[in-house]
This record gives sequence, C-alpha cells and structure tokens, in this order.
Amino acid sequence: MSEAIRLYVRWVDTFNRWVGRFAMRLIFVMAALMLYAIGSRLFFGAPVNWSMEMSQFLLVSYFLLGGPYSMQMGSHVRMDLFYSQLSARRRAATDVFTILFVMFYLGVLLWGGISSTEYAWSYNQKNYTSWAPPMWPVKAVMTFGIFLMLLQAISALFKDVAIARGKPIE
Repeated sequence: MSEAIRLYVRWVDTFNRWVGRFAMRLIFVMAALMLYAIGSRLFFGAPVNWSMEMSQFLLVSYFLLGGPYSMQMGSHVRMDLFYSQLSARRRAATDVFTILFVMFYLGVLLWGGISSTEYAWSYNQKNYTSWAPPMWPVKAVMTFGIFLMLLQAISALFKDVAIARGKPIE
C-alpha cells in the first residue's frame, strides 16, 4: 500500500481512538445527570424536566461517537457461521466485499444526516417537549459520528485489502 494510504489509516485510527475514548466517558456524565435528576426529585421535590432528554442526547452521542472506535477494535457483533473457519486472507477478502455495503449504507445515512442537520439549523427546529431544546446540536453530533464511522470503514477497507494481498498495514 502507498504511504498516503498508510498515513490515512494511521490518522483515522488515531483520531477515532481519541474520540472513542472521549465517548466512553459520556456514560459517567449520563449517570451523574440521572443521579442529579433523581436527587432533585426525591430530596427537593423539584423534578428536572430536561434530564431525560439530555440523557437521551448523551446516549446518542455515546453510541455514534463510540461506533468507529468499536469498529476499529473489532467489537461489533458479527454473524459467524463460516467466517472463523476461513484463513486470515479469505476473511479479509470477505470483509472487503461486505464493507462496501456498509460504506454505501453509511453514505446514505450521512447524506440524510447532513440534510436533517441543515434543516434543523435553518428553521431553528426544536423538540416538542416542555424543555424544547434546539435539535441542531444533537443532529450535528449524529452526522459527525456517521462521518467518522464512514472514515473508519474506509480505513478498514484499506487494511483488509492489504491483508488479502498478503501485506498487512502495520
């Protein structure tokens, strides 16, 4: 593989590792938020109307920003009937074929995410709740997470092509 591809793979893997490790910590923010909401309701009799939505937004961020890191680590669920019996080169060739479908799907999601984020920004879209937060920040995070997942899928494609050719990228 060319040096440009190696640099791309190294940069994307490093960036997604950093973002993924940041996203892992969002679970603690979510837990603290839920504890605050419970404490506020039980001890002070003042329920917090924004806590449930905010925790949902954090959960979306947790999943979508952590997804590329999960793909990088090979932590996604895989249907394994025959896959584990294949050689490393044949597994890589199979992955090259299947990652193309994943990339197409992510491309469609990214296109829809950009359109939805643009709409939310242009029309100041708000959620239909008593808190009524603007929707563009969570939609922007979702679109960014999908974009990172697409970059990671391209990185996985390059790595699998290299393995299938018998020259893995270090």
